[in-house]
Amino acid sequence: MMKLSKNGIAIIKNFEGLVLHAYKDIGGIWTIGYGSTRYQNSDAIKPGDKLSNEAQANSLLLNTLNQYETAVNSYVLVPLTQNQYDALVSFTYNLGTNALLHSTLLKKLNEKDYATAANWFAPWNKVTDPKTGKKIVNDALTKRRAKESALFKQP
Repeated sequence: MMKLSKNGIAIIKNFEGLVLHAYKDIGGIWTIGYGSTRYQNSDAIKPGDKLSNEAQANSLLLNTLNQYETAVNSYVLVPLTQNQYDALVSFTYNLGTNALLHSTLLKKLNEKDYATAANWFAPWNKVTDPKTGKKIVNDALTKRRAKESALFKQP
């Protein structure tokens, strides 16, 4: 069973940023720390919640990562390099396990079509506009998907 590397953790922290108080992310979901939407006990983050320091945010992140590592280890049926694994965990951490499970990215990967799979990070760059309900391209997600795809392609 693969585990996220220090580099993979650093990538997620870089993309998510550190915020010690609850805030709504670009998808309108209450979030805290390094992009966590739930606490270790599965309670959802709610308005007014605060973390006392970066160590608490780190602990929450490391606990949260387990479910995403497990999903990648379970759903991916082909061998992965550490970089491919790290890119997939970052993708899954950001989008959720169902997104990975039902993605063309995973389908192509499990068909051993690594090159095509790498191209399927890019389409996951949209958020739902809370006012209109329409999917709109988000620049931060476009950059994140490009970096995840580039990491996936690295040996």
